[in-house]
Amino acid sequence: MSDFRQPGLPGRRRLDGMKDEDSRYEAVRSRDARFDGAFFFAVETTGIYCRPSCPAVTPKRHNVRFFATAAAAQGSGFRACRRCRPDAVPGSAEWNVRADVVGRAMRMIADGVVDREGVAGLAARLGYSARQVQRQLTGELGAGPVALARAQRAHAARVLLQTTGLPVTEIAFASGFASVRQFNDTVRAVYATTPSELRASAPHRGRARTAAPSAGIPLRLAHRGPYRAEPVFDLLEREAVPGVEDVSGTPGTRTYRRTLRLPYGTGIAAVDERPHTGPGAHPGGWLDARVHLTDPRDLTTAVQRLRRLFDLDADPYAVDERLGADARLAPLVAARPGLRSPGAADPDELAVRALVGRDEAAELVRRYGKRLDAPCGTLTHLFPEAAVLAGAEPDGTLGALTAALADGTVRLGPGADRDEAEAALAAVPGLDARTIAEIRTRALGDPDVAPPGPGLPESWRPWRSYALNHLRAAGELE
Repeated sequence: MSDFRQPGLPGRRRLDGMKDEDSRYEAVRSRDARFDGAFFFAVETTGIYCRPSCPAVTPKRHNVRFFATAAAAQGSGFRACRRCRPDAVPGSAEWNVRADVVGRAMRMIADGVVDREGVAGLAARLGYSARQVQRQLTGELGAGPVALARAQRAHAARVLLQTTGLPVTEIAFASGFASVRQFNDTVRAVYATTPSELRASAPHRGRARTAAPSAGIPLRLAHRGPYRAEPVFDLLEREAVPGVEDVSGTPGTRTYRRTLRLPYGTGIAAVDERPHTGPGAHPGGWLDARVHLTDPRDLTTAVQRLRRLFDLDADPYAVDERLGADARLAPLVAARPGLRSPGAADPDELAVRALVGRDEAAELVRRYGKRLDAPCGTLTHLFPEAAVLAGAEPDGTLGALTAALADGTVRLGPGADRDEAEAALAAVPGLDARTIAEIRTRALGDPDVAPPGPGLPESWRPWRSYALNHLRAAGELE
C-alpha cells in the first residue's frame, strides 16, 4: 500500500486493489468525481471505458471491470467514452506522492521520457533493468511503459487534432508516434474513429482552430475537487522573475505567463486564474491555459510541467480530511478548502532561485539568460541553464550547486529519488537545510516536507507541505 493511502484517514474510502471493487462500483453508481483519475471502469457489453463520474446510465455490476490506468483498459480492448472523455481526467494523485519505483516511473512517463529515450532510457534513470520496470508496472497497473506512453500519445493527438489546424501527418509525429500507420491504428483503437472524424467531432466546431501550435494551443488543465487559486497566483506573482515570468490582471482574474525550456524547443505558457466559488461549490474543474510551442512534440512535457507547477493532480479530499481533523488546522482548512502546494515548471531553475532569491535570479537572467527568438511582451528570456551558470559563476554555493546540477550529481527531474536528491543537496557546500527543504517541496514535489525548526505533529503526515501552506496563508508563518 502506498503512503498516499494511510490506514488512519478518517472517512476515506480506500480503493486498494481489486478487493475493493464494491467500493469502486459505489463510486461509479454515485458518479463520484473525487475518484476521476484514481481508477477507470469499463463495460463489457459496450466495449467502452469511462471515468467514475461518467453521466451515462450506470451499467450493471456484473458487466463492469475496473482498471488502474486508461492504458490497461485500452490494452484489454476497450475504447474511450466519447461522453465523459476519460483521457482528460486529472492524473492520479498517487504518482506524485509515491517515492517507489512505480511512482517515479509514472512521473517520468508523464514527462515524456519513454517517447524520447525509450524503455531502456526510463529503466536507466530508475536504476533498474528494462525487464524489472516492465514487470513492476504491468503487475501493479496492468500496463507496461510502452502502453502507458501510448495512451498519453493518444491524448496529445486528440488535443492537437481538435485545437489546431496542423495536417494530420504532422500531428502523428508531433504526438510521439513513430509512423502515420501507428498513429492511425492507435486513434482507431482508443477512440473508435479515424483522426479526421475525431477532428470533425471536436466540441465548439464553429471555433476557429489555430493554424499551428506556434499560434497557441488552448487547453483545459483539469483538477479534482476545489482549487484555491488565489494563494497560488499570489505566490507566483511575488516570485515572478522579470523576463521569464509575469502576472497580469487583478486578483481573481489574473494570468500567469512564463517561458519554458523544453526537450525539442522552447515554449510560452499562459494560465488563467479562476475565482474561488466557495466550499463544496463544484467537485472539480480546470484552469484555462494556452501554450505556444516552437516544436509541437513538446506538448505533453509542457502540459505536465504546468500541472506540477500548479499542483493539479493533488487529491484535496484526502489532504483536507487529514489536516481538517487537527484542532489547529481545522479552521484554516475550512477557510481555504483545496489549498495546493505549488511545484516547479523547471526543477533546476527552482533550485537556483531558492538559493539566490528573486532579485539575484533576475540579474542572472539579464546576464546569462538565453534570449527568445521571438519575445512575447515582457517575456524575453529563458532562465539560464545550470551548465551556463556553473561556467559563468563558478565560485561559492551558487557555483557548487549549478555544477552539481550540470554534471548530474544532483538530480531533480520528475522521477528523481527524493531521499537521494536531498542527500546530494546536503553535500553542496553552503546549502542550508531550509533551502534544501524548499527545493524538496517545490522542485521534487514532496507533499510531506518539514523544514528545520519546531517539530511538526505526526498527525499532519503525509501532508506537512500542505499544512505549512495553510499556516503561511493564515499569516502564522513567513
